[in-house]
Amino acid sequence: MSTVSDDESVDVDRGDIAEAVRVFEESRRRLFGIAYRMLGSVADAEDVLQDVWIRWQGTDRSGIREPLAFLTTVTTRVSINALQSAHTRRETYIGPWLPEPVNTEDDPLLGAERGEALQFAILILLEKLTPNERAAYVLREALDYEYDRIAEILQATPASARQLVSRARKHLASEKRVTAPEPDQRRLLEAFLAAAQRGEASDLEALFAADAGSWTDGNGVKLAARIPVLGASRVAKFVAAFSSHFWIGKEIGWTRVNDQPAVTLSENGRVTTMLTLTASADGITRLLWVMSPDKLAHVEAA
Repeated sequence: MSTVSDDESVDVDRGDIAEAVRVFEESRRRLFGIAYRMLGSVADAEDVLQDVWIRWQGTDRSGIREPLAFLTTVTTRVSINALQSAHTRRETYIGPWLPEPVNTEDDPLLGAERGEALQFAILILLEKLTPNERAAYVLREALDYEYDRIAEILQATPASARQLVSRARKHLASEKRVTAPEPDQRRLLEAFLAAAQRGEASDLEALFAADAGSWTDGNGVKLAARIPVLGASRVAKFVAAFSSHFWIGKEIGWTRVNDQPAVTLSENGRVTTMLTLTASADGITRLLWVMSPDKLAHVEAA
């Protein structure tokens, strides 16, 4: 009768752990993409992945034929739970909350799947969906999952999964605008920077759509506006009002965040502000400023 030595048993265990690590690391980028699109936060997405890794380690993996499918399911469900608690935390946030920017210039694979569901305008609209609607939309629009697969992940029927995606699309369509091509966004951002630094309100207003707005995510940081500024004329006057001091001593750099052009403002080598925008054929529709230090770590390379 043959027996397995302790050394052989240790080797088997090590091999199993090594394989678990390999599979998880190969899946990590996709899993992060799901969690980030669900939560709009790098830190929260990383917490989700840590939870998923612990669960993956503790699972009997011998009977799992499709590891990526298993990990995707766990990531989505953990993200749904995390989203509910994240919304509770945001109730005490100081000022507007914006998604945390991720640098897709250094990490282009994050936007390799359908990039639209990564852009700021979409992530902001996704905040208005229920957790299940958001999950169904992300799986369908970002990863092109079939409805049967979405149903398995959400523990629903295919008909219910189709309905969730349909409801999500209708919610977004009611507020979504046709965005300007990326070269136009870059041109408008360049023109805005020039006019903003000159402080010329009339030149600024000419760049905006009539219903343009400015949102600043600062969570109480100095100089960050705590309420949105709405309307082309008001936004133009708001930006012109701080032109005499806001830009002084700032180094301006260009980068890509969330698969769209963006600008960083740095002081002494540290990014203090990230600015991007959304635009339509009518001009700039939203200025999106991120000034919260906790959200700028992932645009430091700009």
